[in-house]
Amino acid sequence: MQALRTLEKLNTGVSACIDSINVELELRKRFAALGLRPGKWVQVLRRASWGGPIHLRVGTTEIILRRHEARCIAVAP
Repeated sequence: MQALRTLEKLNTGVSACIDSINVELELRKRFAALGLRPGKWVQVLRRASWGGPIHLRVGTTEIILRRHEARCIAVAP
């Protein structure tokens, strides 16, 4: 069985399709409002050092996510 690949593990410049989002309902609604939904493509633009946030692009929207939030989003290459 293959390990779950999460948004946190993607390298800078890499794009992937969101497979699932494993968070509580309120955070899932907030992510959906920002465009983070299963089936959407995301691209990692920048990664802060020392475990800081990740800068993403979803469609034409740019988002900054904490690493622990990015860890809850499963992606497919």
